[in-house]
Amino acid sequence: MGIRLGTVLSEQTNQLRYEPTAKRIRAFLGDELAVDSVNAILIWEPGQFVPTYAVPVSDVGIPLTPAGTDSAETAHFTTAPKHATLGSQVWLGSSSGGRGLGLLPEDSDLSGYVILDFGSFERWFEEADEIFGHPRDPFHRVDVRRTSRRIQVLMGDQVLADTRQGKLVFETMLPTRYYLPPQDMLVALAPTPTSTICPYKGEASYWSFEAAGEVVQDLIWSYEDPLDGAAALKGYLGFYDEKVDLLLDGKPVGAQ
Repeated sequence: MGIRLGTVLSEQTNQLRYEPTAKRIRAFLGDELAVDSVNAILIWEPGQFVPTYAVPVSDVGIPLTPAGTDSAETAHFTTAPKHATLGSQVWLGSSSGGRGLGLLPEDSDLSGYVILDFGSFERWFEEADEIFGHPRDPFHRVDVRRTSRRIQVLMGDQVLADTRQGKLVFETMLPTRYYLPPQDMLVALAPTPTSTICPYKGEASYWSFEAAGEVVQDLIWSYEDPLDGAAALKGYLGFYDEKVDLLLDGKPVGAQ
């Protein structure tokens, strides 16, 4: 009997998962090097779809102290809300007063490691390249493909865009996203202050437009300076297609 791989992977998300990496990993608190390891592992905590890093305690260059000793502060992982069941939390404290949060796991396979909260460190490097958002998942792909199929984007009765020069983004375990060239937009766009980080594509800028006499904010985004793996998306416009009506060759997406 055949097994659908996506189903198997989904069934593992409630487990603690890990995978070694050959990359040199460094993390900074301010200007101070807090972590420097060539023996790091990627950790997916239960219920989490994006990984963080764990390193041997010996690769932490600053003191570790139990979290929660300061009653005025509460320790919260930024990326792993279920972490509290996995072990004891610790602070990694720099000489300048910065603190990164870690977890000493109880799992015997991870003995001697500390799981690091990605968001509580200022800067991260894989080898000599700085990374943002969270570590990349080695089992996660992002494929950008040109398409000649007609893509139409509507909001109510208003057509926002119409193109045969779109690009499709196929990303592991995520719905297909549709990107359109700006010249095929049928509404005027204005930049908004919003920005987000994707570890696979880069920093996204957001746009507003008017529809039915109202300003619609941050439904459209673009990567003006994408990362190497997403260079084909430079300047193209993506949509939250669950918030619009999207037709592919005249048929509603999802009814193909």
